Parts: sequence; C-alpha cells; structure tokens
Amino acid sequence: MPTEPTEQRLSLDTRAARNLATTTKTPPQMQAISSRWLLRMLPWVDVRGGTYRVNRRLTHTIGRGRVSVAQHGADDVRIIPETLAELPALRGFGDVEVLEAIASTFAPREFQAGEVIVEAGAPVTETYVIAHGRLDRLSTGKYGTTQFLGVITDGDQFGDEALSQGNPRWPCTIRAATAATVMVAPRTEFRRIAGRSPALRGHIERFLESTRKPVNRRGEAAVAIAAGHVGEPAINGTFVDYDLQPREYELSVAQTILRVHTRVADLYNDPMNQLQQQLRLTIHEIRELQESELLNNREFGLLHNTDYGQRFYTWSGPPTPDDLDDLISMRRKTRFLLAHPKAIAAFFRECNKRGLVVGSTDVDGHEVPAWRGIPIFPCGKIPITNERTTSILALRTGEDDQGVVGLHQTGIPEEYESGLNVRFMGISAQAVMSYLVSAYYSVAILVPDAIGILENVDIAAPRS
Repeated sequence: MPTEPTEQRLSLDTRAARNLATTTKTPPQMQAISSRWLLRMLPWVDVRGGTYRVNRRLTHTIGRGRVSVAQHGADDVRIIPETLAELPALRGFGDVEVLEAIASTFAPREFQAGEVIVEAGAPVTETYVIAHGRLDRLSTGKYGTTQFLGVITDGDQFGDEALSQGNPRWPCTIRAATAATVMVAPRTEFRRIAGRSPALRGHIERFLESTRKPVNRRGEAAVAIAAGHVGEPAINGTFVDYDLQPREYELSVAQTILRVHTRVADLYNDPMNQLQQQLRLTIHEIRELQESELLNNREFGLLHNTDYGQRFYTWSGPPTPDDLDDLISMRRKTRFLLAHPKAIAAFFRECNKRGLVVGSTDVDGHEVPAWRGIPIFPCGKIPITNERTTSILALRTGEDDQGVVGLHQTGIPEEYESGLNVRFMGISAQAVMSYLVSAYYSVAILVPDAIGILENVDIAAPRS
C-alpha cells in the first residue's frame, strides 16, 4: 500500500510516532473461563489421608437401579445381562451365565401413544424394562377421578415383583404417553431358570428375608423405641446398626506439565511475568476440568452417582414451575439449583407462559435468578443430549446437614492454591523449565436425598 508523501504532511505521522510509544496491554484473555458456581458453592472438606469414608446406617431396603438395553438393529433390541443386577431382587447376584439366561427371556414389544400396558389390580405375570419411550403411571382417586402419579422412561422397569413375590398385583395403571419399545419377560420363564439354578434360588430367598426385617421410612434398620405405654412394662433394648461396607472416596487428580523457556522467563517479564501468566491460564483450565469432573466423572461425578430414587422426570417435557417444585420438595434445605443456561432459559419460557415472574437473590454480590428463594446457578458443563434434553440438579450441601461436600487436601507440598500445587521439575538440555501442576479433588454425597436430578428436561424452543 503506497504511503502518503512526506512533503504533504505538516506533522509527525502517528504510525511513526508509535515506534516511540509504550503500548497499554491486557493480560492474556481466555474465553473458556466460566463462573464455576459449583466449585464456589460447595463446602470443601480437608481430606488429610487422601480418602474420605462415608459411614451410614445399615440399610435393608435395596434401591432400584436402571437396566441397560443395547440396540443392534431396528428389530434387534437386547437386555445387557450384567445390568439385570440393578433389579432389587437380583441386586448383587453375579452369576453371568444365569443373568444371560434371564436376559434372553426378554422380548421387545411395541406400544403406541395412549395404549394401556397394564391395568391396576390385574395379576403381575410379566416383568417390563423400557428400552425407549415415556409411560404414564395412573390411578383412580377416592372420588373416581384419574390421578397422574408420574412418568417412567428409558431404563426404568416395573413388574419386577414377579421375580420374587407370590401373587402380586399391579398397584396402578401404566399407559404409553409416547410410542414406546418395552422389553417384556414372562414370569414363568424366570421361575424355570430359578428351578435349574440353586444359586439364584438362594439369592432370592436371602432377598425375601431382608425385606421382612423392620425398617424405618428410609429403609434403614429400625431402632426399637417404646412409646405410649403406661405402667411398668418391660422395655426392649436396641442399637443402631451400621453399614459394614461404607463407601470410600479417593481424591482424584488433574495434572499437566507447564513448560517455559528460560530465555522467555529471563528477558520478557516486563510488564507482566510470563511464568505467572502461563500459570494463571493453566490453573483456570484445570479448574474448569475439575468442575466438569465433579459432574460427569462416572466414578464420583454427581450426574452418575445420584441415587435412582432421587431422579425425577418432567410432567410434560420442558421444565415447568411444577417440575421444580417437585424436585425441591423431595429434600430439606435445598441450597441451590444447578442447570445449563439453556435449561434456565427454557424454565423462563414456561414461567412467561403462566404469567409468572422469576425472582432473584444476591449471592456474593451477584444477582442470580431464584425460584422459591433458592438460587439457580448456570453451569455449561451439564451435558445436552442430541435430543435436546438435559438435567437440573438440586443440592443440599455441608457435613452438618448431611449434604454434598467437595473434597480436597490443603497443606500439600509447594501448594499454590487450595488443593493445587506447582512443583519445579528442572531445566532440560534445551533450556526449557518444567513445572508439574496438580489439583486433587473429589465430591461426596453423604445421604441419598442430599441431591436430586430432574432428568430428560426438554430445552428445545417451540416454533412460533
């Protein structure tokens, strides 16, 4: 590009003047930095031994998990045998050959929207596992009206009473809300397999024995306490039994090796220290990964370790005020809700339809939306499926409230931040300095109802 002739200018050109000027510059910027509300709102417990053990009372009631289904083709849908151990009656049963035999008895059955699958009061003769679809649970109210009890969807099962009880009957009617593929196994086939397997028969007998033990409303071993008596009756002694195999959480680690050339560190540290800036951005990246792991890690992440009894479905698809009320009401002292920003926007749309105004609350000087006074924090690390569905989490936090706690260890060698250290590894023959940056962390759920998840939340915006 031709420059303007010098004789036509009456003063020094700004482009030439910049050679003598000192520029004003910003520190390196990073788009991936988020608010990281989960890290900020979790109370952190200092784990001195690197392992955190959660002791609980002995529980007799066996939880209900989810059975996995594999689809090998349009008409080839199969139960994954090992996941049948998620059924209460088969929990802990490890004979793979027997589980494979049970899985082979399941056959796919298609239902259309509105079709009744089972009727309340009818005998339970089959066990059902939902491969895909959404089913409604219905009952008849005291005055003859139809009551909606909730929904069940992919991976849920019903009718597993047929595996252990004598002559069970359906407590409610189940109807397909959408087109559904359901895996169905006859009760007679399970009895045939049990007749050939002493190990399975023994397992079912032990399961039935455990169900006859007295428990409280949470399924914990009951404590015998006398009340309402008069006179001088004999009062039974009691004790509180503990779980003999409590869960232990070991601290996980996120690490990287930061490399900085000595020439850069020696010559280019004014006005900003190059090592400090490199460390700052690296630590931000590690903290982002840490928050993602607290949610998505299969071993300890909240999305994978929430009790199945604390997972709920929306009434109609999108997150409505009714859905959040259901989620909040299932635990005491819900401290905050965590949702993807798109899920928060979908909730706002549902409130707008009803003419409701979402409140707000002040958290550390930040104005955040709130529902029923409970802050709703955005978190982009909660995944969104290809079907445009996601999850909303409700958490009670802190050891004193038997909630969710973050785990780390402070005072580690060469600590740079809480639970994070930077250790010098030396200088290579190429004059490159290396620093090992490590963060140690985990998260623990002290009791099952400390966290609940609203699943399969539809966030797709409707077309106008």
